[in-house]
Amino acid sequence: MAPKVGSHTRSSSLPSRSHPVTSKVEEHLNRLKASEATSTSSVCYKLRALEDLYECVDDMLQLPVVQQILSNNCHDKCIENLLDGSLTVLDVCSSTKDILSQLKDSVQNFESSLRRKRGETGLANEVRNYMNSRKNINRVVCKILRNLKGNEKKQLLDKDCNLLAVVGILREVEEISFLVFESVLSSISQSKARAKPGSWFIISKLMRPKRIVCEGEVEEIDELDVVNVGKCTSFERLQILLKSLKALESNIQDLEDGLERMYRRLIKSRVALLNILSQ
Repeated sequence: MAPKVGSHTRSSSLPSRSHPVTSKVEEHLNRLKASEATSTSSVCYKLRALEDLYECVDDMLQLPVVQQILSNNCHDKCIENLLDGSLTVLDVCSSTKDILSQLKDSVQNFESSLRRKRGETGLANEVRNYMNSRKNINRVVCKILRNLKGNEKKQLLDKDCNLLAVVGILREVEEISFLVFESVLSSISQSKARAKPGSWFIISKLMRPKRIVCEGEVEEIDELDVVNVGKCTSFERLQILLKSLKALESNIQDLEDGLERMYRRLIKSRVALLNILSQ
């Protein structure tokens, strides 16, 4: 829920809602809110939309009237909270990047070990080792998600603050940022394999690519499936698994590239905000 801007006279000091820059920020905010309200938008699409939003925010921060408002109220508690929030968003993005890098390393190691292994026993052991690695990653993801939930509660407490209108918009941007990173993390932690003892199972649709038409087709990490391929030869089983891992690795790389761009954008926005407040 977006923070409610107070009725104090200073809250009207933002450029007119019809101002092109302000309208653009709100347009991108509404687009992201709509994507969060539906399960059809991919995490890659959400990251691109968030990147576009921050580009508009940077344009807004270049407006002299916005810079004056923020500079004149730099000691306001709400602005201090805004700075803390921007740092938290940056930390969450960095942590998400690290987790995705760990996942990519795990997939690549799994793929390399499979190419060296022969026979069902060796393959089953490698699958088991990979899934243990995934469990460790999932535990880290769940911890970050719990922290995000705690941060959302803190934001609700801050909404009693008599916000400047420009700060209110920036807090909305912060909120939607947390939701997007929550979506990315959830897409990783929800990918789980379920093995049945006594049967030959193989991962054949590891986070299978899912095509979504949203400003062009994109692929995202999807749910992990385990299927019985007992009728396949040992060689065929291995090829199915290697093909799935290659598709997963490609999807992870796309998401990793998006997170890297987002991280650079967040740094740029935070530096711009710090420069304004230090004037």
